[in-house]
Amino acid sequence: MNANAAQYSSDSVAHTERIGEELARGLKSGECVCLIGELGAGKTSFVRGMARTLAPGTKVKSPSFTLLNVYEDGSIPFYHIDLYRLAGAVELEAAGLEDYIYGKGVCVIEWADRAAGLIPSCSVVVRFSHAGQGRRLLIVERRGADERV
Repeated sequence: MNANAAQYSSDSVAHTERIGEELARGLKSGECVCLIGELGAGKTSFVRGMARTLAPGTKVKSPSFTLLNVYEDGSIPFYHIDLYRLAGAVELEAAGLEDYIYGKGVCVIEWADRAAGLIPSCSVVVRFSHAGQGRRLLIVERRGADERV
C-alpha cells in the first residue's frame, strides 16, 4: 500500500456507504473514481454513499444493464458507470462513455478493471475485498496528477 492509500474495514452496508460519503466530500468536478472488486464486495453500496454527498436525495440503482446513470441534481453532475457487462476497452470505446469519464462532473466506475486502461487516469482507485464474517476491506488510493496518465 502506498503513502496515499487508506485502508478501511466495513462491517455493514451502512458503514460502506459512510466511507463512500466521506470520500465524495473531497472530490472535485472532473475527477474519476475507479472501483475494483468481486461481486457483492460493496461497490454499489459505496456509490450510494457517494451519491448522498454529490446528488442528495438520489436513489442509486446499479447501471449494470444501462451502463450509465447520470445524476444532475447536486452541485456538480455525478456519473455512475458499471462495466460489468463489457468485455474490454474496445466495447467501452464503442459505448461512447468518454464524455462522462473525462467530463465536467464526478465519474465513478464500477468494475473499472474490465477496461484496465482507464485506471491510470483515475484520481482515486478503491479496491474492495471480502474479509470474512460479512466484513469488507476497502483500500482507497488517492493519486496526484503526476501519477495519472
